[in-house]
Amino acid sequence: MLPGCCKNGIVISKIPVMQAGLKEVMRTHFPEYEIISSASAEDLTLLQLRRSGLVIADLAGESEDPRSVCEHYYSLISQYREIHWVFMVSRSWYSQAVELLMCPTATLLSDVEPIENLVKTVRSGNTHSERISAMLTSPAMTETHDFSYRSVILTLSERKVLRLLGKGWGINQIASLLKKSNKTISAQKNSAMRRLAIHSNAEMYAWINSAQGARELNLPSVYGDAAEWNTAELRREMVALIEKCVMSRIGIESLFRKFAG
Repeated sequence: MLPGCCKNGIVISKIPVMQAGLKEVMRTHFPEYEIISSASAEDLTLLQLRRSGLVIADLAGESEDPRSVCEHYYSLISQYREIHWVFMVSRSWYSQAVELLMCPTATLLSDVEPIENLVKTVRSGNTHSERISAMLTSPAMTETHDFSYRSVILTLSERKVLRLLGKGWGINQIASLLKKSNKTISAQKNSAMRRLAIHSNAEMYAWINSAQGARELNLPSVYGDAAEWNTAELRREMVALIEKCVMSRIGIESLFRKFAG
């Protein structure tokens, strides 16, 4: 946000009652925010986006092609990286949203998410560890894709890539961190998917968020297991993240230029 400005947020929904409801939630729980609403991201001005630290976008109300809408938001995310993007997603949009919108500054919530979960996400900001709501991956999705008894044999590199994807990183960001090409990271992701016999990004994230995926990748499950922070390897990942993305503004700008490309 611009120096000295108050907290500003934007609510986007094509459904007027949803606009009004989300604004009321923000007014009730976050009175320090000045909230504007819009039916479409295309209607927002550059100044409105630059001044905002939060955008809540109701994608479930969109009637256009999911991919084109997600691609437009993808371009905005790469341009306005100080915004916390909260997307409310229906199951029919889940695959496109995961593919195009997942990054450290975005959170995917279900369009039937309890209000308290939305409030928790906004309050946590970009420190929110659960980048994809459990409601989007379970129980309905995990009932469709039962991973409980699937034998898993992944290489160390494949596990590392899936672990970072599960923590909300994009392919470009992972490649930058691990000093590998985007092509190599994508190949490792695809190889892991073949080993797991899964065929889409949606299935991949469902496995990552399943109990077995959390256990195999040493990620916190939806039940809040924090065992991942007990390993030296993951502590090194966090140190590398700080060195690359926090300590150097040039590093941040370079990272997101790659992410946008």
